Amino acid sequence: MSLLDLTIRNVKRNFRLYSIYLFSMIIGVIIQFTFSSLMFNEDLKGALQNRENFQTGVALASIAIFLFIIFFILYANSFFMRQRKKEFGMYLLYGLSEKQITRMVFYETLFISAVSLITGVLLGGLLSKLFGMLLMKLMQYDQPISLNFPIEAISLTTGVFFLLAIIISIQSYITINRVQLTELFHAKQKMEKPIRTSAFMAILALLLLGMAFTLISSGKGSVVWQDYPKISLIAVAIGIIGGTYLFFRQFVGWLLQRISRRKTYHEGNTVLWTSSLRFQIRGNTLNLTFISLFSAAIMMLLCFVTINYKVQFEAVERNLPNDMAFQSLDSATTNKIDELIKRSKHEINYHLKHEGIVSTPITDMNVAFDNPEYYWSDVLLVSEKTYNEMIELRGHDEHVQLQGDEAVSLSQGSDFPTAFAAGEQPIFTVKTNVETTFKLTQKKDYAYLGWASDPITSMVIKPAVIVISEEKYDSLMGHANKQSFEIYGLQDAQNAQELSVQVHAIVTKTPDAYYSSFSDVYSKQIEGSSLMLFSSGFLALIAIFALASIIYFKQLREATDERIQYAILRKIGVDNREMKSVIRKQLLFVFLPPLVLGVLHSWFIIKYYILDSVKDFPELTGIVWTIMGVYFLIYLLFYASSTTFYYKIVNDNH
Repeated sequence: MSLLDLTIRNVKRNFRLYSIYLFSMIIGVIIQFTFSSLMFNEDLKGALQNRENFQTGVALASIAIFLFIIFFILYANSFFMRQRKKEFGMYLLYGLSEKQITRMVFYETLFISAVSLITGVLLGGLLSKLFGMLLMKLMQYDQPISLNFPIEAISLTTGVFFLLAIIISIQSYITINRVQLTELFHAKQKMEKPIRTSAFMAILALLLLGMAFTLISSGKGSVVWQDYPKISLIAVAIGIIGGTYLFFRQFVGWLLQRISRRKTYHEGNTVLWTSSLRFQIRGNTLNLTFISLFSAAIMMLLCFVTINYKVQFEAVERNLPNDMAFQSLDSATTNKIDELIKRSKHEINYHLKHEGIVSTPITDMNVAFDNPEYYWSDVLLVSEKTYNEMIELRGHDEHVQLQGDEAVSLSQGSDFPTAFAAGEQPIFTVKTNVETTFKLTQKKDYAYLGWASDPITSMVIKPAVIVISEEKYDSLMGHANKQSFEIYGLQDAQNAQELSVQVHAIVTKTPDAYYSSFSDVYSKQIEGSSLMLFSSGFLALIAIFALASIIYFKQLREATDERIQYAILRKIGVDNREMKSVIRKQLLFVFLPPLVLGVLHSWFIIKYYILDSVKDFPELTGIVWTIMGVYFLIYLLFYASSTTFYYKIVNDNH
């Protein structure tokens, strides 16, 4: 019998085992091909305003996803090889060499890769159309996506998985070559020892976790984070990592030990499912710790990019509140720009000409503006009437009422917008041709003019604006330098990139002239955040799939090792219903703790460091819980699948 015939017989005889491996490979091909086909999809590229950024982003996402695919498939292959060690031992006993066995495994890998490629490319091609349409919807573009199978994507996916087949064969050769014949026959008979636990270490695990959660929930504005940020960060890291490790290493073992000492321990099937778990703690600790921490990181990433996407639309409007605004130039140039805008396809909703007083700050800019390095060095004083006229057109509830020397600073993007109580109002002094001191009644997270922009580099710098009372403005305007601005409201402003390029070219002929356009940033921000959300979703899905599979494969391997023990239970009268109950309880004890800890870690950080920073979007809390619900559902499916497969293995008489 040739090696090829032997390979075919192996696949037929162990089809159930091969099906898990084949499914893993198909999932990998689908994801790899889907991303590759999106990168080469002409319909998709034709709809984008920033094609190069998109292709770079997709390429980076493909690399990250491929690394996860390698990790997952190599782990699956490790499980696959361990399950077949006895079989390889028989081949060595019958005279086959390690190289021949490795060649046989290579044939198997090529066969599985070929089936995976054909199936994965066909399914990936269909899904790439669906995902392309989803990406267009996220970007809010109305562009049809055709079904296609780019040759470049097929070639790239084929090359990637041929390389993976070689890596798998090398891994298989190393595994076979490093193990002795006697070990191959007795590899499944090795037994882990139950770990020694103590109540002190179990309590320490809970204290460390409690410390971390307490520090996180105190919020970034608390004294401990403001005065001792590094110490707090180190304490949180130790609490989360050390607490999670000790939770699985000590607390779980201590809890099982306490259960075993109860008077009712021998009632029901408690003794059956707890005794096995006590021997698995040592081998499961690192896996479960890694799964809890990494799944928390994945959930935080996915929640962050989802929140970023949801707030991006309003964030662009907050950063660049005017559809188009520029510094008034000479009358001929201003009229030329006005005619250019009127001839464009963008109807003008309104056109205002506003002026302000240019002043030099005497007081430290930090008093009125957060992160003053992002602002002009001069301060523009705008009258209450001028500001409120603009607010009325925008339909925003941001009006101000000022008297005398009262003023409001517009510190858009402020970490801590503040309304100052009477008697606690900071003073801010500026100089025109005289020095004038204002009392700040409010530091407002709002923009009047917004960031200066560029069609290529997006946001550049923003004007520092302070709104002052009408009477104070009138008293200063007679002896101060004034600057006026042309402000336009346009129809379909988000698609005005071409018009913006033309107007920007005219305005910037005057050095340092202010120019701002909503469309300069909108397409880049929305396309970037949409691609980030899309890629992170895929990355999170395959990461959760891989992490859950670690538990899955570990439990299936232990099911194979425990087949003899379950056969004995069957002989002494334990029926199938009781065995299924034991398996469900045993696996629930393995799947549930990392799920709970992963959700807790991610929720505390997301709640107190992301959601609390975007309180203007109350619907985001529901989105976060939805993401965590999907995560829970995926683990639930893995749990249900593993219990079914576990029972089939231990119930197999062969």
